[in-house]
Amino acid sequence: MPVYFEDIKLGDSRDCGSYTVDRDEIVAFGRQYDPQPFHTDEEAAARSAFGGLIASGWQTVAVTMRLMVNELLGSSSNLGSPGADEIRWLEPVRPGDTLSVSTEVIEKVASRSKPDRGLVKIRATARNQHRRVVMTMIGLGFFRRRGDQASTE
Repeated sequence: MPVYFEDIKLGDSRDCGSYTVDRDEIVAFGRQYDPQPFHTDEEAAARSAFGGLIASGWQTVAVTMRLMVNELLGSSSNLGSPGADEIRWLEPVRPGDTLSVSTEVIEKVASRSKPDRGLVKIRATARNQHRRVVMTMIGLGFFRRRGDQASTE
């Protein structure tokens, strides 16, 4: 059953599961999308300020997004996103780290110009296996409204 705008409440939170990032994925993602040496070359990464290979922050965003799609967005009335208000990378993600993602609804606004939808702000938090926050992101998403309720919320 799809989740509609009306089903989403301020403060709603979800655990979106977890994902373990491995060395080969970090290097492949880095080579393809963020070819900085600390993402692509173990020897160069060892000499960097990070002291070893780390995942691109954009890879952390991608893993977070995948887990959010699996848990919520894939079975919702999601109409896409106009962007994100902020992304913060707080700690490096290293090979073998298991990321767990949780979300919280922090704002919800019905569209006045398009009554078939509403905008929802969701704070996503990614933690590693030590429960340390590695990334936070505030994402914006449009969700479809149920027919008759387009003028009530």
